Amino acid sequence: WDEMSWLEKTMWLEHNRPANAKSVSIRSLKLGAGINDANYCVSPKLSKSRTVCPAYVAWSNVIIRCYDNNYHAKKPTYIGVKLCDEWHKFSSFREWWIKNHVDGYEIDKDILGDGTIYSPDSCVFVPRWLNTFTIDSGSARGDNPIGVYFNKEHGKLRAQCANPIRGCQDYLGSFDNPYEAFAAWRNRKLELAIELKPRMDEVDERIYHGVVRIINSSR
Repeated sequence: WDEMSWLEKTMWLEHNRPANAKSVSIRSLKLGAGINDANYCVSPKLSKSRTVCPAYVAWSNVIIRCYDNNYHAKKPTYIGVKLCDEWHKFSSFREWWIKNHVDGYEIDKDILGDGTIYSPDSCVFVPRWLNTFTIDSGSARGDNPIGVYFNKEHGKLRAQCANPIRGCQDYLGSFDNPYEAFAAWRNRKLELAIELKPRMDEVDERIYHGVVRIINSSR
C-alpha cells in the first residue's frame, strides 16, 4: 500500500472495499456542505491501521477551507471562498481529481481563477514552489505593500523577493518610499516569472499568464 501512487490507492479502494448499506447509512454531511456519495469505503482499516482515500483527503481539505469556521479563524483570507455546486458531491470532485492530480502537487484556485471559488475551471494542481511563489503573505508584512518591510535598525523600508530558482530571498535594496520599494519587488517578481515560464509551461501552459496577472494585481 505504501508504495502505491495516490491514483492507485483510490482505484484500489474502489475495487476492493465496496460500501455496504450500513456504512452508507451512517454517513453525514461534511461541515453541512459535503456529500460523501462514494460507492466504496473511503477510510477502511487495512492491516490493523486505518487508511484514507487520497482523493477524499483532497476533497475534505477543500471543504474545510470553504466552510470550517475554526480554519477561517486561523486563515481569514479563506472567508467567503466557495465550492462550486458540483463539487459538493465527492464523486464529482473525485472524477476531476483522477484526471488532473499529480502526486505531491497542491490544488491552487488563484492562478486560473479569481481566488473566490474551487471549481474544475478555476483549479489546477501545481508544485509547492509555484504555489508559494504566488502567495501574498499579508499577515507577515503588516500594513506595508507586498514584498516590503520596515527595517528598524536602519530606519528604512526594504524590498525583498522570494527566489524559487536559488531557493532564497533576493534583497532588492532600501527605500524611503513604500511605492518605490513595492515597484522593485514587482519588477523582480516579473523577471523571475519569465525565467520560470518554461517550468510553469511543463505543468500547464495557462499558468504563466495567471501568475503575471496575480503579480500585476498585487498590492
